[in-house]
Amino acid sequence: MGAYLLKRLLLVIPTLFGIMVINFIIVQFAPGGPVEQVLAELMAPGASATAGMGGADAAAAATDDSGLASAGLDPAMIADLERRFGFDRPVHERFVLMMWNYVRLDFGNSYFQDRPVIDLVVERLPVSISLGLWSLLLIYMISIPLGVAKAVRDGTTFDVWTSVLIFVGYAIPGFLFAILLIVLFAGGTYWDVFPLQGLTSPNFHEMTFLEKVRDYFWHLTLPVTAITIGGFATLTMLTKNSFIEELGKQFVLTARAKGINERRVLYGHVFRNAMLIVIAGFPAAFVGILFTGALLIEVIFSLDGLGLLGYEAVLKRDFPILFGTLFVFTLLGLVLNVVGDLTYVFVDPRIDFESRQM
Repeated sequence: MGAYLLKRLLLVIPTLFGIMVINFIIVQFAPGGPVEQVLAELMAPGASATAGMGGADAAAAATDDSGLASAGLDPAMIADLERRFGFDRPVHERFVLMMWNYVRLDFGNSYFQDRPVIDLVVERLPVSISLGLWSLLLIYMISIPLGVAKAVRDGTTFDVWTSVLIFVGYAIPGFLFAILLIVLFAGGTYWDVFPLQGLTSPNFHEMTFLEKVRDYFWHLTLPVTAITIGGFATLTMLTKNSFIEELGKQFVLTARAKGINERRVLYGHVFRNAMLIVIAGFPAAFVGILFTGALLIEVIFSLDGLGLLGYEAVLKRDFPILFGTLFVFTLLGLVLNVVGDLTYVFVDPRIDFESRQM
């Protein structure tokens, strides 16, 4: 297992490098870089050159000099912006310098917020962790018991009606459930029970510990519910199908023939094998919800999480945030894939990755 683990960890390096190269190349062809964003602000009514130059001290993207110069902008100012942004260097040199800084955990400053990228990530991280962790725990707490119950009662009325609910949950995106919850419970049309935005109340720091806990979960109720409703369907069906497959195997028939209690057969023999793929997928599922699945939920409920941070970085071409978060999240995802393999071994020690061909 040690050799396999070492190979997987070493494979993380070229995989991460390849992902960064591909994304860096794609971004070079995207129109409207940070330089153009700053110049657009200068050209807007009421924009001042001082404010535009201040926001440009940390940007980095290519721009079309002739097009911008023809719009009445000073080519010397454009060249100065490109120099400040680092675009006076070749593309490959910029990429090598960026990766060298990332290896040293230097992610630079945001172009338009003039703050270190690492500070912005740490500031937004609690929101995304709160949404991802609690919603994923609820999804597993609902999906596993429900999937087991559906497998045991396969073909019954219970299985049919719960399947209808699952298909509805699968077909309707989580953000539509979020809008529905706002209309029903956040003062949209009917009841005004839960807050509409933020993770805590303005006077959170003045509360007692118990009041802080209550306020925290009060704000989390609607967004976590929306993510849970939109995400439990797939895991429920995966659990059901895994149990049905295990229930039809020879060792289950043998255990029943020996007169072993049905509950012991189910949870003593079937559960470990059926839950293997479900439990081992927890790390990857957590990363998926943490960094991608909650984006629209964060927007709808005005939650400043990592998904919203990355989305805003794409719109503004804030490359330090864009590439810095991509590097960290990709690295985290690759490492958690290795953790997923270790989870397989933990759940079922009979699995031997050492004998597999890489």
